[in-house]
Amino acid sequence: MNKRFLGFLFFLTIASVQFAFAQRTIPRTGQNTNQQGNREVTDPDEEEEGIVGRRSLLDDSTKMVYGPKTSLYFYEKDIKRNNLILYPQDTALTNFHNYDPVGKSNWKYQDLGNIGSATKSIYYEIPDVIGARSGFSAYDLYYHAPENNKYFDTKSPFTEMSAFFGGGQRNMLDLAFARNINSRWNVGFDLHTIRARKTLNPVARDDNMVSQTSYSLHTNYRSENGKYWFLGNFSRMLHKVNEIGGIIPPGIDTTSVYFTYEDAKVWLSNTQASDLRQEYRFYHEYSVRDELQIYHIFDQKNKDFTLTAALTGSDSLFYPSTRLNATLENTQSDTTRNYSDFKEWGNEVGFKGSFKGFYYNAHAKFRAGRMKSTFYPDKNNFNEVYLGGELIGKISDKWSISADGEYLIPGAFKLHGLFISPWLEVDYTKAVYKPTSMQQMYYGNHYQWENDFGNVGVDQIRGVLKLDFDKIQLRPSVTINRVNNYVYFNEDRKAEQASGEAFMLIPGLKAKVRIGRKFQWDTEVIYTQISGEASDKFRIPKFYGNTKFYFDSPMFNDNVYVQLGLDIRYHSDYFAEAYFPSTQQFYLQNSFNVYAYPVADVFLDFRINRTRVLLKYNHLNSGLMNKEGYFITPDYTGYKSFIDLGITWYLFD
Repeated sequence: MNKRFLGFLFFLTIASVQFAFAQRTIPRTGQNTNQQGNREVTDPDEEEEGIVGRRSLLDDSTKMVYGPKTSLYFYEKDIKRNNLILYPQDTALTNFHNYDPVGKSNWKYQDLGNIGSATKSIYYEIPDVIGARSGFSAYDLYYHAPENNKYFDTKSPFTEMSAFFGGGQRNMLDLAFARNINSRWNVGFDLHTIRARKTLNPVARDDNMVSQTSYSLHTNYRSENGKYWFLGNFSRMLHKVNEIGGIIPPGIDTTSVYFTYEDAKVWLSNTQASDLRQEYRFYHEYSVRDELQIYHIFDQKNKDFTLTAALTGSDSLFYPSTRLNATLENTQSDTTRNYSDFKEWGNEVGFKGSFKGFYYNAHAKFRAGRMKSTFYPDKNNFNEVYLGGELIGKISDKWSISADGEYLIPGAFKLHGLFISPWLEVDYTKAVYKPTSMQQMYYGNHYQWENDFGNVGVDQIRGVLKLDFDKIQLRPSVTINRVNNYVYFNEDRKAEQASGEAFMLIPGLKAKVRIGRKFQWDTEVIYTQISGEASDKFRIPKFYGNTKFYFDSPMFNDNVYVQLGLDIRYHSDYFAEAYFPSTQQFYLQNSFNVYAYPVADVFLDFRINRTRVLLKYNHLNSGLMNKEGYFITPDYTGYKSFIDLGITWYLFD
C-alpha cells in the first residue's frame, strides 16, 4: 500500500471523528402502514454488553452510547418489498478468517490461485438477467453492485475500517463511512482496494498480479410525511490484472517444474487485462395510500473490458499464431488489444402495495444497450421490454409463500416460487434466457465468431429440510437441475451450444454440532451426479466438502471472544475448466486432472469489544501429503503456506 493512500485513509479517519455530533434516525414509529413489518434484525452471535434490543441510548452517566445497534443499514430490495429490515453492524466471528471473496463463498468458486484473479462458480447458476448480458463475468465476484449495496440509518457518524494483510503481499483494504444529515437524509461512501502480488514468478517486490480500486457514493432520503423515498448510488471499479497464463507444463518445457511458486516458469509477462465498470442506480417510490405505492428504478451501466498483449517476446508463444486483426489500417501482428464495451440503460416502472398480509407488485421494464468492439462489422444493439410481477403471502414470521415472474417480449421468461415453513423450504425456478452478447458475437485478435444461438432453458427445484435438536442442527438438501441448449466454451476455446440436455442431481448436507460448552463442529458435504447428452459440458466435482472444528468461547473474564480451530476443504478429482486470458473465459479441457487434495488451514479469530482480528495459517498440511501441492485451475497452483492477518473495527462517533 503506497504512502499516499495511507495518508488519505488517515485523513478520512480523522475527518470522520471531527464530523461527529448527535443526530436522529429515520423514525421507526408513525411510518406508513404500507410497511409490511418494519423490524430490526439482531445478530445472534453478537454479545455486546449494555446494548440489547432498542434500549435507551443513555448510560448510567447520562452519556450517549453509540454502537452496532445505533448505526443500522438496510437494502433496496427490502424497501421495494415493503419489508424494511434494519440490520446492526456485524461483529460475529464465524468464518471471519475467510475474508477474501472466494473464501467467503466457502470455496465454491474456481479462481487462478490469487485474490482478485478470474473466477467462475463451480456449480451451475441461473443468471439474474434473462436478457442481454455482456458475457465478461470473470471479475463479477469483486464488483460491489449498487443493487446489493447497503444504505444506512445512523444516529452518529459511522466508520468501518477493515485491513487484511495476506502472506506474499496479498492485501485488501475496505473503508465505509455514513452519516445522517438529518433524521430523514443519510449520505456515505465505500472504498475498496486489492493489491495482490503474483504468487507465481514475481520479478519484484511490487510485481502485482491484481490491482483494484473501487468506490461507491450513496444516499437515501425520506420526505417528512413519509410518502416519498429516494435511494441513490454511484459505483465505479477499475480492476487490473497482469496475466501469467499459468505455469508452462513440464511436457512442453523440461526445465519447468510445478510447485516452485516464486520460481515457477509462466507463459506471460507482458499481458494485461482491465475491467472498468461504472454504474448509476436510483430507486424512488411514492405512497398514494397504504395499499398502493408507485415506484421507478433507473439503472445505467458501462462495462469496458480490455486485453493488451505484447507479442514481440515470449508471450507470443502462448497465443495462436494467426493474428486476425493484422490489416493495413491496424497492424496487430506484434501486439493485441481486444476491447469490448457493454453499455445499457434500464427503466423499471411499477406499482406495489401490502394488503392483509400480502405484498403484490406489477411492473414494466425497458432495457436498451449495445456491445461495442473495435473490429465489429456492424453495431450490436438491443432493445428489450419486460413485464413482471411478484406476490408474497406472509402467514407468520415462520410461514410464507411467494411467487414472482418476468417475461421478456418475446421468447424469454423466468418464473420462481418459494415456500418457507419452520421445517421445510422449497423453491422452484423455470427460466428461458438469452446467451450472452459475447457468446453470440466476438471479434478479437486471436478468435472471432458470429453465432445465432437459441435461448437456454432450465428447470430447477431445491428443497431444504430443517432439523434442530438440542445441540445439533441438520440441513439435508437436494437440488435438481435440467438444462437444455446450454452455451459453453469448447476445447478450441470457442463458444458452442450443446444440442441436448443435462440433468443434475445434487444432494447435500449442512450440519452444526455443539460439543460440550466450548467446541463447535460445522460441516457441509455435496454430491453431484450429472447425466444426459450434454452432461460433459458441465465440469463439477462429484464430491465437495468443507468442515471446521474449533474452540468457541469467551475468555479472560468474558472480555475476549475467541474462535480457534482447523478449517478443511476438499473436492474429488475432476477435469476443471481452463482459463484463456485473451477472451477472459473458462473453457473445457480433457487432459489436466485437478486432483483431489484436502487443504487444511488453522485459524484464530477473536474480538475485543467491537474490534475483530484474524490470524490464519494457510495450507497447514503442505509437505505432509503424497502430492507436493494442489491445483485450482489447470496449470495454476493453489496457495503454498502463508500467514494472513486481518482486522476490522468500527467508529460510532
